[in-house]
Amino acid sequence: MRLSIIGTGYVGLVTAACFAKLGHSVICVDIDPEKVQKINKGNSPIYEQGLDNLLLTYKERITATMDYEGALKNTDVTFLCVGTPSLKDGSLDVSYLKEATQHIATILKDKKTWHLIVVKSTVLPRTTQQIVLPLLEHHSGKKAGADFGLAMNPEFLKEGVAIQDFLQPDRIVIGSYDPRSRTTLRELYKNFSCPFVETSLSAAEMIKYASNAFLATKISFINE
Repeated sequence: MRLSIIGTGYVGLVTAACFAKLGHSVICVDIDPEKVQKINKGNSPIYEQGLDNLLLTYKERITATMDYEGALKNTDVTFLCVGTPSLKDGSLDVSYLKEATQHIATILKDKKTWHLIVVKSTVLPRTTQQIVLPLLEHHSGKKAGADFGLAMNPEFLKEGVAIQDFLQPDRIVIGSYDPRSRTTLRELYKNFSCPFVETSLSAAEMIKYASNAFLATKISFINE
């Protein structure tokens, strides 16, 4: 498949490199020109074991750009991998997610073919349904489930072994808004033999949050 990845931070770049290894064509989108330049040279702007090697080995399948429009019009599936950092009050800052979603929506407005938007950013339950979905529909003038697809596909990557975690996961969670979105993601992951959890958008978001909470609890006990 032809994939676009919005955001080339830890999650976005690992996702891009691993999908390229699996044979897919990937366009990375970032607002940082230095990151774009490094990726196009086959160099990783972040450190993760094995990532430089993947980017260099499969650089013919990976391109990076600052051009949202070119990326979306030349791909079929877009992964939203922008950061959602914590604010001082503990809440998540979803401003980057909103901004990226609006960019995508304005481009979808003129795109003639069906396109799947997949949220990979860590967000609170109902964020995809209550923030991403309305923004996409409002700014594109199109209808989710008919004119474009929407899904939530959380990541469970650990620093240092992220590539192994992506390529050999213990489960893949697919939260979908509509059947076509679910089917498209299943096709994308068809070569994976791990269990699949197919659920709603909100349930997929909750699974990610619960997983993070469980990990934090384990670390807290270890530090006692």
